[in-house]
Amino acid sequence: MGRVTQRRKIHRFVLDGSPQALEHPVRFREDFLAVEEPLEVRLGHLSFSVTMRTPGDDFDLVAGFLVSEGVIWDAEQLISLRFCAGEDENGVQTFNVVEAQLRPDVVLPEIGRNVYTSSSCGICGTDSIEAVRKSSHFSPADDPLAIPVEVLASLPDRLREAQAVFDKTGGVHAAGLFRIHDDGEPELLCLREDVGRHNAVDKVVGWALREGLLPLRGTVLQVSGRASFELVQKAALAGIPVLAAVSAPSSLAVELAQDTGLTLVGFSRGTSLNVYAGSERVGVPATL
Repeated sequence: MGRVTQRRKIHRFVLDGSPQALEHPVRFREDFLAVEEPLEVRLGHLSFSVTMRTPGDDFDLVAGFLVSEGVIWDAEQLISLRFCAGEDENGVQTFNVVEAQLRPDVVLPEIGRNVYTSSSCGICGTDSIEAVRKSSHFSPADDPLAIPVEVLASLPDRLREAQAVFDKTGGVHAAGLFRIHDDGEPELLCLREDVGRHNAVDKVVGWALREGLLPLRGTVLQVSGRASFELVQKAALAGIPVLAAVSAPSSLAVELAQDTGLTLVGFSRGTSLNVYAGSERVGVPATL
């Protein structure tokens, strides 16, 4: 998987009480780690943001990040993306700097604010909560999507089956974009994995932008972790009507989902789920 994963030698301690473990409690082996490296985003020649991410699908990441920041919302606003010169101590290209060229009429954000995001936080460094309540050009509230609850409950397993990097490392988040067809059947359109859950979502949204698919009407964004405020914001800015997570939402995530008309699902574990906002989109089976 190239720069996505990395082999490392480890000492493995086995303490299960078996005869083999008692005789050889320490074993030497190789393990796979998810790679984490910084990515600098430039608008033109000016630095805009640095984020920690798993390399791969970097153009999607940058495009999605610009959508999440409210800078662009249409593929035609993004003229080009390219890797800039950047070398490590051995003179090898790092591919850790991406420059985006935007259409001249795009209003640029405040370049000097030095946005830094770690792999665990998508809005670190933001001055206030109000500053991240960005106006969206799309409204999830206008989407008439209806989804059977049993289909919604099946999405975490469908997502997990497609997580190739997680299978090797056990150390990445995933975001999967599902199209719900008229017969209720889901189709996985795009899956992205990253050490940062917000990066995985940005990679999905960026893919959709570059494919000319925004707004993402009739879709569900299934994520492997919790539903935070920034993930709800990213979904709303992309016009996604349903965000589902396998873990808990935060109180602010629920509030924003209600404000934007987005359906927010948490603790989706296959046999049960909680709907925290927008329950009118979720259909109960006729047998119940």
